[in-house]
Amino acid sequence: MSKKIDRNYLEINCLSDLVDTSKTSDEFEIQLIDPPNFQLNKFFYKNIGKKHHWVDRLVWSERQWINYTENKNVKTFVFKKEDELVGYFELLFHQDKKEVEIAYFGLLEEFRNKKLGSHLLSIAIKKSFLEKPKRVWVHTCSLDHKNALNNYLSRGMKIFKKETITI
Repeated sequence: MSKKIDRNYLEINCLSDLVDTSKTSDEFEIQLIDPPNFQLNKFFYKNIGKKHHWVDRLVWSERQWINYTENKNVKTFVFKKEDELVGYFELLFHQDKKEVEIAYFGLLEEFRNKKLGSHLLSIAIKKSFLEKPKRVWVHTCSLDHKNALNNYLSRGMKIFKKETITI
């Protein structure tokens, strides 16, 4: 059985376009995973993605996960509440194009619908602009969380491409 999916590509071209959110309580922190830990990326990918049809990496071997997370153009940030994992994002630096892709982004289910996604996205955009890219971009689709597209738009991102795909 096939299904039609709407996909939107969004971008933000300068940090001054970011509609930032107020800081969450001091209980929350963001942490760059250095050295890389493929198990964390795999954990978030599986647990966040299971409701949103994230399937392309499910077939990856341990070596593929390690190679990806150890790539110098990939940075993974973990969002925590004290010692509890809350969410994450992966930034993929496209040096040749001078742009940063927010490759994966999300919150674990128990932390959704608490306004944490807007704060985490603001952080992801700010961390991306530390690399001085021409733009920061992301794609989202109709399988993602119901507030995903609105979150990107509310932070100041603009749609630059739309498509419908069949899976």
